[in-house]
Amino acid sequence: MSFTLNSKKIAAALLATTLVMSLSACSSWDKRSRNTAIGAGAGAVGGAVLTDGSALGTLGGAAVGGIIGHQVGK
Repeated sequence: MSFTLNSKKIAAALLATTLVMSLSACSSWDKRSRNTAIGAGAGAVGGAVLTDGSALGTLGGAAVGGIIGHQVGK
């Protein structure tokens, strides 16, 4: 089964949506933890879109987004 670039982007968007929806159930987390997780999710989506679905770009985006999300609440 071969995937086209468009289906990779759709899969990444669906994965990110699932991540955000599942994180919304974590109401017992403190604000900094939530910001870190949301930043990581948003960064992963951004990294995947900017690098055309590259795994390294997705992971790098998640790492940068998580760091930014963690620092926002300081």
